[in-house]
Amino acid sequence: MCALLGALVGCRETASDHLQRARDAVFEKRPDEALVEYRKAFDMLRRDESAPALVLRARALKGAADVYWLEQRKVKEAVSVYKELIQQCPESPEALEARIILAELLRMYYRDLRGSIDQLTAALQRNPPQGAELHYQVAKLYFELGDYAQCELEARKLAERFATSTYVDDALFLQAQAVHMMEGRRQEASRVYADLRTRFPDSELAPHALVEMGKIRADAGENEKAIEQWVEALKTHPDPSLVQDYITRARKRITRTTPEAVGQKAVAFDHARAPPRPPRNSVEAVGGTAEEASRDHGD
Repeated sequence: MCALLGALVGCRETASDHLQRARDAVFEKRPDEALVEYRKAFDMLRRDESAPALVLRARALKGAADVYWLEQRKVKEAVSVYKELIQQCPESPEALEARIILAELLRMYYRDLRGSIDQLTAALQRNPPQGAELHYQVAKLYFELGDYAQCELEARKLAERFATSTYVDDALFLQAQAVHMMEGRRQEASRVYADLRTRFPDSELAPHALVEMGKIRADAGENEKAIEQWVEALKTHPDPSLVQDYITRARKRITRTTPEAVGQKAVAFDHARAPPRPPRNSVEAVGGTAEEASRDHGD
């Protein structure tokens, strides 16, 4: 009789019961048990296409994927379940979250930048509240791919579509970097950096933009103009020693190329060793490499 009653109670268990047990197991740091309960819930809902069942199915898949990723750090399994969630419940809020997480996993662990872009682009089609941030991530991924033309386009679209977003100054800086990487467009890049400084004078990127403008001047042989911009950048730049180093080297170049220095052996053969590369700083936060962000302006 007791066995029969137990069986009857078991038959009355619902998918919601298994979901609650799974959540409790996660809270109590029992991830393996949580996965079992999420799978039981999913199995009960597998053939039910009603709206309530689809809601619970999405929650079960999202819960299992999160356990694999957040609790167990099993990336392969997490990626598989996030993809299953997106396939089975594409319009659910959980699928939107899954796309964003999946994009990061594809970038971090598989270097699948195109796949990451695809997931973020699909997420953006749902008009999520964090749209500006996701669009910025797309632009950065194109920069990482070396597709500077597309990076420029995406960054410009962000600035136009999300004009009041806190990501606009980041987008302008990234746009300028992308333009700078393309042949024959340095002056255009300088104009974008100048636009950033005009529109966002208090942005933490404003002094970095000024430094980049100085580099463009120096590359064009306009060392005096470059020094003027770097001196201005010294007022607010977080790494004044880096800026001072640019100034010092520009002054040495001016000295070597002035008429009175021509023919002086000590000046002509003064090839000082380039200083050590500075550590990564916030300029690189927009997605460039250390080499791109700290281009050497030595001889």
